[in-house]
Amino acid sequence: MIRALWTASTAMLAQQLNIDVISNNLANVNTAGYKKSRVEFQDLIYETIRGAAPTALGGYTPTNLAVGHGVRPAATQRLFSMGNLQPTENPLDVAIDGDGFFVVQLPDGTPAYTRDGSFKLNADGDLVTTDGYLVEPGINIPPGATEVAIAPDGTVTYKDQNGDVQEAGQITLARFPNPAGLEALGRNLFRATPAAGYVEDGLIPGQGCGTLSSGYLEMSNVQVVEEMVNMITAQRAYEISAKAITAADEMLGVANNLRR
Repeated sequence: MIRALWTASTAMLAQQLNIDVISNNLANVNTAGYKKSRVEFQDLIYETIRGAAPTALGGYTPTNLAVGHGVRPAATQRLFSMGNLQPTENPLDVAIDGDGFFVVQLPDGTPAYTRDGSFKLNADGDLVTTDGYLVEPGINIPPGATEVAIAPDGTVTYKDQNGDVQEAGQITLARFPNPAGLEALGRNLFRATPAAGYVEDGLIPGQGCGTLSSGYLEMSNVQVVEEMVNMITAQRAYEISAKAITAADEMLGVANNLRR
């Protein structure tokens, strides 16, 4: 009976984490470039009460007698499916149509990776993220430039004060064998880890990776209805685990009152 109490408690703790992850997905439903997560579970070790035993007619019993000890969260899998492309009419908003990540430079000089292409120009004319991190390789638009455009292959052009078209550089992408292994830093950024595999950077958009769509943003891939269904499922699983604890407690109460 005590086993049932602890087993049900592991289920309640696991579903609490599940609700936490679902809540974070819903909170980021309008976050550009956000990739939803899901919790993956594993059953805990089993206590074998009776193993496969010899039978009177030879051979062994086809099944054993074992009972599990509950569940535990094993991983939070991040799903990198494409989100919807939302038109913005801003030429500095760029969406990746396909695989790949933009590369940005953190203040400590290390690279970070993002799917959020809501870029801006800082006071020096450098192409930066919303937090002011430089986009790599560096792109600079001089003062007085007009009609800035970003081509599907990442080439950034503008018109100078004489009306001539000039090239400011080319946005390249990075790709990982296992993007789910990236470490989420917040601010729509990811950091490379050994689990993500060897990074291929400097990729020209359209050559082995996605193309760029200027004037669009890739929105979150969270589906609200799907997350609501997941929330209902997690809530019901939490409730039934609580009822299992109540049932085990009532049975213990009956056992305690046998002498009355």
